[in-house]
Amino acid sequence: MNVARIRDVSLLIWLLAGLAAEGAEAKNNPAVPIPPGPEIIARLKPEHPRLLATAADFAQLRERVKSDARLRQWRDELRRQAEIILKATPSKYEIPDGLRLLATSRQVVQRIQTLGLLYQLDGDKRYADRAWQELDAAANFKDWNPRHFLDTAEMTHAFALGYDWFHAAWTPFQRAVLRAAMVEKGIKLALQVHKEDRWWAKAHHNWNQVCNGGIGMGALAIGDEEPELAGTFLNYALKSLQLPMAYFAPDGAWNEGPGYWNYATTYNVVILAALQTALGTDYGLSQMPGFAEAGMFPIYASGPMGTSFNYADAGSGIIRAPQMFWMARQFHRPAYAAYQRPLASPQPLDLLWDDGSGGKPDLAALPLDKYFRNAEVAMFRSAWDDRNALFVGFKSGDNQANHSNLDLGSFVLDALGVRWAVDLGSDNYNLPGYFGPQRWTYYRLRAEGHNTLVINPDAGVDQDPSAAATIARFESKPDRAFAITDLTPAYARHARKVQRGMAVLNRQQILVQDEIQTAKAAEVWWFLHTVAKADVEGDGSVATLTLGGKRMRASILSPKGASFTVMDAQPLPSSPHPTMQNKNNGIRKLAIHLSGVTDTRLAVQLVPVREGNTASQPAFKLSPLAEW
Repeated sequence: MNVARIRDVSLLIWLLAGLAAEGAEAKNNPAVPIPPGPEIIARLKPEHPRLLATAADFAQLRERVKSDARLRQWRDELRRQAEIILKATPSKYEIPDGLRLLATSRQVVQRIQTLGLLYQLDGDKRYADRAWQELDAAANFKDWNPRHFLDTAEMTHAFALGYDWFHAAWTPFQRAVLRAAMVEKGIKLALQVHKEDRWWAKAHHNWNQVCNGGIGMGALAIGDEEPELAGTFLNYALKSLQLPMAYFAPDGAWNEGPGYWNYATTYNVVILAALQTALGTDYGLSQMPGFAEAGMFPIYASGPMGTSFNYADAGSGIIRAPQMFWMARQFHRPAYAAYQRPLASPQPLDLLWDDGSGGKPDLAALPLDKYFRNAEVAMFRSAWDDRNALFVGFKSGDNQANHSNLDLGSFVLDALGVRWAVDLGSDNYNLPGYFGPQRWTYYRLRAEGHNTLVINPDAGVDQDPSAAATIARFESKPDRAFAITDLTPAYARHARKVQRGMAVLNRQQILVQDEIQTAKAAEVWWFLHTVAKADVEGDGSVATLTLGGKRMRASILSPKGASFTVMDAQPLPSSPHPTMQNKNNGIRKLAIHLSGVTDTRLAVQLVPVREGNTASQPAFKLSPLAEW
């Protein structure tokens, strides 16, 4: 680990304590002490339900539903969903891509959560009967696809909830069937992974949380009946879980992007919540540095028009996260609940965890801008609760992070209810070598497929895949907010120094300023991907983006003589394997091409054209990034 990159003192101390050490060393010396298996199981409450909620919790929820119109509406919607499930056939063993059973596992989770919550609220035997059909079918699968262990973990999660929430409805035979399936198809296989110290057991990303969290639910469900197996697994799992949890420090962001923040925190919260309800403690895991702040990340990563800052392999959809309600309660952060409530679909955990706290004032009181350290991303906006507000997501970070793209320096931009600068998101995970040696041949994963710089593109890989960059300066004031990142590590093969500054001026316009110094003349490309129509005007120094009657003006302020061109979102001719790319239909990119660069400042001003103004661009004096 490059400790020099960690500039927050508390995070540095935490990491040096052992959490961010590799594999077995960190698990053997966890910062949060975990007792031996027998001590864990000794705390296990004998009664069911005990996962995520107790009988008393469900009784309180039944009373709250009676008095809370919103919760009744959600309950009624879940009943409608349950009626569809009652008529559906049980899930089947299907691996459509030849690798993943994951869609089936998730369907079983969703069905069992919905039926189980309603069974606890309504006592309707139909829900138990249908849940048994679902679980019995999956119990008879030949396996739960352990070669892609996420599938196994999520299925074990479903069985744990089914075993626990319907426990009173099951016969001894049914319990035995469910218990045996969890043991043989889930927990024993996961325990072997830990004993052999195989990959997800020492991973620092979402696989760790999902696998330990899903299997951990199974261990808590049957720990009193399989004490040695369950206790041994939980001891391993709660040590291992601290590896990825360390990366929430210090601000709660996630270097895998917002989509995988959602996946990781879903299972991170599920296992912590289950530990609390089943054991009465999570042993202090929820107090690890940064985890209480984690709810801030989706709030800031969500733009005003319902799209997220979708860096890494993420889609641009809004982040819907029932775990935000649990975090709001756990950490006394009403803003988290205020964020999630209008987004709730609802899912069963929305109904279970929403305690009614939080409202729009809690969100409106937050600062407009935020820099998330360690993940090294910054977000800026002109207002909360305004669909037409200006929003910028700006990325630095680590190209070696799981699911990373070569996107250091990239950004997204919203204004006037339009996303003008887009991130294309992930490509097809089943493409050859997508997570292997061909990863950096795919356009959407390369720097040329992002809103950043490419230097000397004929040299092959267009950013160093091992590079990490930090935001060197961040400032947030009403009239000017900015972040500056040092991109030199990303382009070190071609440049002596590369910096990018992103400034929000008077909450009305954007300045993107790059400063590039090279030892010998270099070729430089600047890109902005957009779904808008792009028209270059006059001498080429101005371009207008148009979409849905809205306009954005882009002006090159420096260097003199530089001009825009409009290109397809396709590889440059010199890009390796140019035919192995997504077609990116409907996407164009605004580009600037410079040759013979040795020392240049490339500055582009982006101004939303609002009704009633003349699209004139307020004059200001450019200054070096060092003087910002």
